[in-house]
Amino acid sequence: MRIQPSDQLVLDHVAAREAAIVGRAVDWSGINSGSRNAEGLARMLDRLEAEAARLPAEGRRIATRASTSIGDDGAVRTEAHADALKITARPGAPVQVVLTGHYDTVFPAESGFQTVSTRPDGALNGPGIADMKGGISVMLAALEAFETHPDRERVGWTVLLSPDEEIGSPASAPLLADLGARGHIGMTYEPALADGTLAGARKGSGNYHLIVSGKAAHAGRAFHEGANAVAGAAILAARLHALNGRRDGVTVNVAKISGGGALNVVADNAVVRFNVRVPDKAASDWIEAAIREIAAEVPFPGLTLDLHGGMTRAPKPMDASQTALFEAVRDTGALLGQTLAWKPSGGVCEGNNLHAAGLPNVDTLGVLGGDIHSDQEFAWPASFVERAQLSALILCKIASGEIDALKLKSLRLETM
Repeated sequence: MRIQPSDQLVLDHVAAREAAIVGRAVDWSGINSGSRNAEGLARMLDRLEAEAARLPAEGRRIATRASTSIGDDGAVRTEAHADALKITARPGAPVQVVLTGHYDTVFPAESGFQTVSTRPDGALNGPGIADMKGGISVMLAALEAFETHPDRERVGWTVLLSPDEEIGSPASAPLLADLGARGHIGMTYEPALADGTLAGARKGSGNYHLIVSGKAAHAGRAFHEGANAVAGAAILAARLHALNGRRDGVTVNVAKISGGGALNVVADNAVVRFNVRVPDKAASDWIEAAIREIAAEVPFPGLTLDLHGGMTRAPKPMDASQTALFEAVRDTGALLGQTLAWKPSGGVCEGNNLHAAGLPNVDTLGVLGGDIHSDQEFAWPASFVERAQLSALILCKIASGEIDALKLKSLRLETM
């Protein structure tokens, strides 16, 4: 592969817009769009829709499905979610690229982390600047530049920007699965590591909520007439924690126990919340069976147990399609003087969903940064153009056939 004159014009288009690419990400990061901040998500969606109108494509809002949430009191509630934004160009083209990102962040509306500042070392510090408002800006810049390429008609593309990735994509999962089944190559814009390293193999993840119901009683007068749900929850949490170390690569994180009330009342409700990570499907099957076994045995009489949740993202191994795609991306980066490497990650993202649906994908094409999910989150400004040029050149090489999207898809299907 080499950079053709038509490719260079695309790269120059990106470079000329550096200030705008960085500036809009900074602007977006000033909008709090925590996963459950409906007002902030609506504002962010308006801004994204306006940006999508700059592209020669059809943009429309897509309703997402409701999900189930468990309150700290054990009540099961239905939760609505914001719309996703879908942007589509040339759906009839022979090669289809799926680009995904999320416009929610982990920072709730009441968070004290609301603005972007520049650190003494030049890095941008702000909520979502790396994860992933910077990534969305990079994605859109790459597409806008690619649309000037003479071979663009050979490639169709669909963007999905979702409102719920940070809570496991419960509302957008069906949309991701549909796109994954239809596309040939996926490009997702989670941040790379600060040195540009990409995430390769990813573990799978599951979120669970175990409701423990007991019987209330006066702690002094009638203690033995009650059944303490909080005590039962503690025993169950210990049993879950004891699963750690029993199978290689599997972890169980008991994240929270809620419930109970006044100190003189035997608690009649509690909820144990936990997350699991698994390296492969066999491990996923094992941990699910182990969890259900624990949830089927009450710690002592008088309690009832009700398990909710499950595996939300399947493991994403480095199979033949993933290896071939990463090597093609590495070679494309080398044309730009970018040295790209990858390593396994215990984290999960929409790339897991896409891979499970049959789509080979690279899911850390966003900006270079770090300390995400904290008030130290940062991104390097120079990486915005670098990463947009990488994505734009990948699209050019898909259009030219130098990256064989159809072959990559075929490799993925062979392993399903």
